[in-house]
Amino acid sequence: MMAGNRAAQDVVFVGKKPAMSYVLAVVTQFTEGQRTVTLKARGMTISKAVDVAEVVRNKFIQDAKVSGISIGTEELADKNNEKVHVSTIEITLMKV
Repeated sequence: MMAGNRAAQDVVFVGKKPAMSYVLAVVTQFTEGQRTVTLKARGMTISKAVDVAEVVRNKFIQDAKVSGISIGTEELADKNNEKVHVSTIEITLMKV
């Protein structure tokens, strides 16, 4: 499968829910047979994505490794329709 055509089920978008909700989502993906799961977050949720990756690796799936980290910036429109730049991160976990 090509990277740009990744199946949606191996991506977990980190948002406003508690971190353990995303940990459960990642663990579920791995137990259902996924070899890699990518956490995606932007803005203030970036630190939560890092926390999720660390909890998964240290508490639930010890044979999961970080296989890649990608950072970037997205340009979005705010409430006043002005352009703002928001930081993004993608953390790819691989079960070895």
